[in-house]
Amino acid sequence: MTEVAHQTGSDQTALRPFHVHVPEAELTELRRRIHATRWPDRETDASQGVQLATMQALARYWATEYDWRRVEARLNALPQFLTEIDGVDIHFLHVRSQHDDALPLIVSHGWPGSVIEQLKIIEPLTQPTAHGGKASDAFHVVIPHMPGYGFSGKPTTTGWDPVRIARAWIVLMKRLGYQRFVAQGGDWGGVVVDMMAVEGAPELLGIHTNMPGAVPADVWKAVQSGGPVPSGLSDEERQRYEQMQGWFAKEVAYALQMGLRPQTLYGIADSPVGLAAWMIDHDLLSYQAIARLFVDGTPYGALTRDDVLDNITLSWLTTTGISAGRLYWENTLPFFAPKGVSIPVAVSVFPDEVDAAPRSWAERAYPKLIHYNQLDEGGHFAAWEQPKLLVEELRAGFRPLRKSLNF
Repeated sequence: MTEVAHQTGSDQTALRPFHVHVPEAELTELRRRIHATRWPDRETDASQGVQLATMQALARYWATEYDWRRVEARLNALPQFLTEIDGVDIHFLHVRSQHDDALPLIVSHGWPGSVIEQLKIIEPLTQPTAHGGKASDAFHVVIPHMPGYGFSGKPTTTGWDPVRIARAWIVLMKRLGYQRFVAQGGDWGGVVVDMMAVEGAPELLGIHTNMPGAVPADVWKAVQSGGPVPSGLSDEERQRYEQMQGWFAKEVAYALQMGLRPQTLYGIADSPVGLAAWMIDHDLLSYQAIARLFVDGTPYGALTRDDVLDNITLSWLTTTGISAGRLYWENTLPFFAPKGVSIPVAVSVFPDEVDAAPRSWAERAYPKLIHYNQLDEGGHFAAWEQPKLLVEELRAGFRPLRKSLNF
């Protein structure tokens, strides 16, 4: 399905240039399968999951108008590589800034994501003067696919949890020659960058997260049990608790399934429409916005129908629906709780995020909090929905660190 260009030597830990090429027959087969979908009857209540009208609108567009070659060309216009870390091939984008003193940054995606989510932020980060920033805001950007996702290899044994991924990202950045760097993540990527910090690598100067591990233990326990509400919460903290409790009570079924029985999801490896429905049903606000994109074209920040289908199509073509889901099964960390991070941290809170942590929680979780900001708009998929805002947050978030280290 893909080809590796200009691979030389037998050292799999070398950086091997990577090129994407999907045979036309695979795209034809994808469209055939979409057309051949066996549809269920219509839901009797909107709360029962992804609605039939949404999926039929998505399928129509996917089968008749969507063009994979567009995103394939976009990926191939960027420097892509494979390198083996701990027995698994890791695929990554590596885009260096023209500014020599740029700050190296590794960006980690989440589920149901891929490097495609971050494509919009690469140019503004690496070429800030062309996008409203200063040369001193420049980053060298590295964006890897997690094991089991996208073009990275699929682990054949257990053990690839967020801690192991965190260690792999540190190896990757050092292999690229970076002696000092920072990290960013949301969703699983937020857990990974927290654990990169916990690993204590001296090369890691600080992290930025748009999904902080900051929910106090008593609050998270109450979220899981459904109450009672912990005492002593401020109005803002109580609001955030109620928001999380509603999500956990009604929207977390996908995570529980993958956390317990990911291999059972054979349907998402066999049906493109089944895979698409599974991937867009992450959280209610994101799903509703994506549904409006396909049903009536209502904009959702910078997110487009093609963005959504680029990510789903990548998962389909690489058959990574189930292998990506195994990360939930592997994880033993409390997803939203503090991990013991002691290095500098920048936090950006988008209002429609699942755990939109108030400053009070962030300050307790991250004793070296160097930046905290609550945005006025945006949700879980920040780099897709609000790339301009996320870029501004990354610039602002790491600015104090650059100053303190003369970077």
